[in-house]
Formats: sequence, C-alpha cells, structure tokens
Amino acid sequence: MTAMRLTFDASRCCSSGMCESFAPDVFEIGDDGALEIHDPNPPDSERARIQVAVAACPTGALAIEE
Repeated sequence: MTAMRLTFDASRCCSSGMCESFAPDVFEIGDDGALEIHDPNPPDSERARIQVAVAACPTGALAIEE
C-alpha cells in the first residue's frame, strides 16, 4: 500500500469527536474544541481504524490522500 496523508477542512469540522472515538492515537479534540491530527502521515498499521474514522465524520471534513 502507498503512504497516506490525512487532511481536514477546519471550516467543516464540527468537533463531534467521532474520529477520536475510532482512532484516538491519531485524532484528538483539544480543550479548545479544535481537531488535532497527531501524525498527518500515520503508519499503515492504523489504516483500517483511520478509514472508519474518516467515514464516520458527520461533516466530511476528513480525507485520506494517497
């Protein structure tokens, strides 16, 4: 598999925390309510959880670039 890069559109993010619930090692909603991606180039071992997290985003703010 090719390397992935995570991106998000901050203007679309509603900080629901769905991404964090599926991949807490990758995503975190900070105390200020802003999404933080801990590693925008996560290891392939996280791919399945990240794909679920991206699909669960209610606003479509998250994306995986290959």
